[in-house]
Amino acid sequence: MSRPILHIAIVGWGSAGQAAALMLSDDGHRVEVFERAAAPGPVGAGFLLQPTGLGVLHEIGLLSQALAHGAPVLRLHGDTPSGRTVMDMAYADLDPGLYGLGMQRGALFEILRAAWQGRGSLHTGQAVTAVEAEQGRLRTADGAWHGPYDLIITADGAASALRTALGAATVDRPYPWGALWCLLPLAGWQHGGELRQRYRAARKMIGLLPVGTRPGDPVPRLSFFWSLPVGEFEATQSGAAGSFAAEVESLWPEAAAVLKALPEPGRLARASYRDAVLGCWHRGRLVAIGDAAHAMSPQLGQGVNMALLDAWALRQALRAETQLPSALARYERERRAHVGIYHFWSRWLTPLFQSAHDRLAAVRDLAFAPMGRLPFGRGHMLRVLTGTQHGVLGRLPLTPGLREALAAGRAPQDEARSA
Repeated sequence: MSRPILHIAIVGWGSAGQAAALMLSDDGHRVEVFERAAAPGPVGAGFLLQPTGLGVLHEIGLLSQALAHGAPVLRLHGDTPSGRTVMDMAYADLDPGLYGLGMQRGALFEILRAAWQGRGSLHTGQAVTAVEAEQGRLRTADGAWHGPYDLIITADGAASALRTALGAATVDRPYPWGALWCLLPLAGWQHGGELRQRYRAARKMIGLLPVGTRPGDPVPRLSFFWSLPVGEFEATQSGAAGSFAAEVESLWPEAAAVLKALPEPGRLARASYRDAVLGCWHRGRLVAIGDAAHAMSPQLGQGVNMALLDAWALRQALRAETQLPSALARYERERRAHVGIYHFWSRWLTPLFQSAHDRLAAVRDLAFAPMGRLPFGRGHMLRVLTGTQHGVLGRLPLTPGLREALAAGRAPQDEARSA
């Protein structure tokens, strides 16, 4: 069965767009990318690659590069200032061969950029304002129409400008809470293999995630984030640096050594989030991937992982089907079956961690740790954490050879720590 070679336009040069461009170019398709930024670069805080996302990188031959820069994360631990453990999950409790990988967005951006370089066309400074889904054409902000293309992939993120071309969304709303973030030196932090979080009710949350290095910067770093309502960004960032630092350190005095490197609040980057559920992910020659298809709260930390899985599933669907409508339907069907449970849990969990509902937070503090010690509850929590939960009871199989590749990638870092 011969597969047709397609002329494909991708809108957006984030993780989803980069991964799709690389995989589809590898399959011989002619790919053009339209990116609104004049000088594309990584946007956002550090993130945690789960075994699902790591499996995609393994499949496309980029896992070793990711492991060279990322920081293995073996455990997620969250507690309150009084020392009450709210969450404590170790990857080894699900599978001794698994772990997460903390990464800087700049590292993954450069790895994907270098792998795709020379394989297609990247049009920078070209914001796409409209698409004709049936004709396969797109219009840029200068009024010019481009195409027709056999396929247009919208990968323009949670605030997608093209999502409406797929029809009315079931849900499409911003979250009232976001985060301020920055990168800090890892030196002096004693929990280098863990994602650590500190909560005060659901109103205050600090996170510290080891994210390794990036090309051009060999210094290991931590991703710091401070949760707060979006409406408080301005006041927090215009306030006195001393009062912000004092508030952060009072919430987490044990982390004072690394938190002393925090910049003044006005220099922290902003992150805001969106909840989007589409009625249909494709229409005509247009299909959505990544946050453009299924934006959700960052509580489950699945954004980049889902983007990689979407790009992989779309590639596989185009390989399996000779007709574009059948391929897009197959892609949507397979990814919806995986994404749905994460939309459900992110919607229910977000008020427990980012809200003014003190009573809900009190219930969380009392119930989460005991639930996590129950066999079913712990297994379910770990599968959701690792991205391997598929539906209510199913499991997403791991990529063949991933455990061995992860063990080989971690060995040099273990040797360096023991030396």
